[in-house]
Amino acid sequence: MRSAILLAAMAALAMAAERVEVDTGTLEGTLNSDSSVRIFRGVPFAAPPVGDLRWRSPQPVQSWSGVRKAEETGAHCVQGDVYGPLNSRGKMSEDCLYLMIWTPAKEAAKPLPVYVWLYGGGFATGSADEPRYDGESFARQGIVVVNANYRLGIFGFLAHPELTRESAHQASGNYGLLDQLAALQWVQRNIAAFGGDPHRVTIGGESAGSLSVSALMASPLSRDLFQQAVGESGSFVGAVGGRGSPSLVESEKQGAEFAASVGAASLAELRAKSADDLLREAMKKNRGMGFWPNVDGYFLPTDIPSIYAQGKQSRIPLLAGWNADEIRMAVLMPKEKPNTKTFPERLRQEFEDRADEALKLYPAATDEEALRSAGDLASDNFIVLGTWKWLEAQARTGKPVYRYQFDRAVPLVEDQIRATGLKTFGAAHAMELEYVFKMLDSKKVDWQPADFKIADTMNAYFANFIKTGDPNGPGLAKWPSFTTDHAVMHIDGESKARPEQHRDRYEFLDSIRIPAAPR
Repeated sequence: MRSAILLAAMAALAMAAERVEVDTGTLEGTLNSDSSVRIFRGVPFAAPPVGDLRWRSPQPVQSWSGVRKAEETGAHCVQGDVYGPLNSRGKMSEDCLYLMIWTPAKEAAKPLPVYVWLYGGGFATGSADEPRYDGESFARQGIVVVNANYRLGIFGFLAHPELTRESAHQASGNYGLLDQLAALQWVQRNIAAFGGDPHRVTIGGESAGSLSVSALMASPLSRDLFQQAVGESGSFVGAVGGRGSPSLVESEKQGAEFAASVGAASLAELRAKSADDLLREAMKKNRGMGFWPNVDGYFLPTDIPSIYAQGKQSRIPLLAGWNADEIRMAVLMPKEKPNTKTFPERLRQEFEDRADEALKLYPAATDEEALRSAGDLASDNFIVLGTWKWLEAQARTGKPVYRYQFDRAVPLVEDQIRATGLKTFGAAHAMELEYVFKMLDSKKVDWQPADFKIADTMNAYFANFIKTGDPNGPGLAKWPSFTTDHAVMHIDGESKARPEQHRDRYEFLDSIRIPAAPR
């Protein structure tokens, strides 16, 4: 009898330890497998953006009474099958503004640093609960991790003249970015309850998440809500694949055309349509990827390159970089490969009177060299140039900037190997993610011992930066500051810093790719 009472008391204490008070009520989380990390899933940070709240700024969460179980993953936002099936543990719904939180189970002597993570997916797909983003490894190292959902595609970035008129700020679109802002504001109000320090917040993201980080640093609404930033492959400081942020007028026109295409004569009719119908119609137009952050005059008072050029962004430490083979797959997969004849012809078409300059930077003396140069140019145009411009702009503030290049040739999954006949795309876009979070086991590929070593290294560098603003630490190769040394940390089986390479390529492309300011 006494043992039963003791067990019940211990269970009650454990339950109490997993409960936290936030500004809208009590949450009860769970523990990981060894009880070292508390996990809170499906934590609401804004009201469900459904019905009349579709295409509005995120609204406050309604308080609840009693204890809300934070054990089940919240829904991920409505999206199409853009890059293949989403590896998500939750269902899909418009009611998707939820967080996932990992925090050490053992109470710390002082508040812990916080890492707020934003997923990628071209602003058209993605989820905070993808297993490759699990924050358990960072939490084991004394970091509170917050993964945030944000609205996507037609639901996150539709602008429309009627939406602008009904807005108190005379702006529309950018609802996904406003969701991110709301998540950061929620962190400021509530993260202390999870052991986190609201004054030691690092934001991070990959691809569209990294673009979002650069936008959050630029917006006067958000740029004071965090103290450090991490960006993996992408920024709005340069165009992405030749695409910048459209003006509000341009986005409104696109939205009005979409409404007309689905037979909606008014905003009320558009809101009355089901999410499934809207998604189906949006997917017919560029796989749902046509909806994109715009310069709305509210979240973004002007275009992002101008904000950085004027030094008005967050003046904070930044760790950012890209992968060695971002989109090389685009030239590896087609049957007809670039060669010594076709690649120079392409350069003449693309660069016209500056083609000779381009050929010196992207040489094609042999077919093998032409293939390599074509992959380099594709990656530079797609993601590298914009990320480089971001690093350069942030380094001019004098704050510590750390630049990396992920070089590991990552093995492909079996389906990809069968479909392409290739065993790897190299260090392709997004393939560093499992290493950053030490979540290699979330993907079934032919991992080698070196991959686990690289994951240990990359995770440690990122954790150190989140905790101290400096990625360096015991047992790691020295990572010099890009601000002072223009050095790049190359992450591979043997990670080491090297002098910057290919500045001439980026300066050349930058002289040609300067995006026009939004109209």
